[in-house]
Amino acid sequence: MNEDKALIDLLEKKERLVAMLAPSLPIVFSYPTIITMLKKIGFAYTAEVAVGAKKTNEELLALLQKDPDARFITSPCPTIVRMIKTTMPQYAKYFTYNVDSPMVATAKIIREKYPGYKPVFIGPCLMKKLEASEDVPDLGILVLTYTELRNVFSHFNVTEESNPNDQFDIAEPGMTRMYPLDGGLSHSSGLTDQLRPEQLKVVSGGKNRKAIQEFDANPTIKLLDILNCPSGCIYGPGIQSTLTLEERTKRIMEYTSLGSHPSSS
Repeated sequence: MNEDKALIDLLEKKERLVAMLAPSLPIVFSYPTIITMLKKIGFAYTAEVAVGAKKTNEELLALLQKDPDARFITSPCPTIVRMIKTTMPQYAKYFTYNVDSPMVATAKIIREKYPGYKPVFIGPCLMKKLEASEDVPDLGILVLTYTELRNVFSHFNVTEESNPNDQFDIAEPGMTRMYPLDGGLSHSSGLTDQLRPEQLKVVSGGKNRKAIQEFDANPTIKLLDILNCPSGCIYGPGIQSTLTLEERTKRIMEYTSLGSHPSSS
């Protein structure tokens, strides 16, 4: 099913919808322009997925504190989770099973705050579609990439316009806005300070399989912070951008440190 067409159908039926925007959004959209545009096509509320990422961090830290000897592979990345489950199942024992991904945690927050509203995740990842439909179908999350969202805006003839009074209804102007970067989870949770360098391994891109094997063989490593896409979610397939790695990283760091969204072009 084409998710952009599914969203168009929901909007035309005036369904009650909440947009959940991944923290990689500054690479593609400017703020508050994106909020104005989402409201114009019919979204009732908007939320930062960074708020769910904060919950993810809290749950992970609780696991590490509960069992200081435990070792984990982080599992917010659905591509890594599926790769391990299907091709390296012997390592699935290291997953943080009791830790929700930021998308799932945000959807649960929305369900509590806005009962009866459908969560719509908008981000850079294609595999989030499978996470939503296969892992948490009860939450009813519709997943679109940024590219698909542009198709929806085009359908409704919505151009980039901004109301300075528009803002996130659920905001998290904190460190979890850096989640899409390589090592974003470790930095935003404080684990880079709590763990010794040899206890934490951060990896993304083509060396993932080797990193998982090395983690299993080296008991000194307590946490493997791993993302599938090179340099993290800032290079997810749902992002269409000519920005360089340095430019993408700069936008995320500005977004994180300033507590506001940098403009996008």
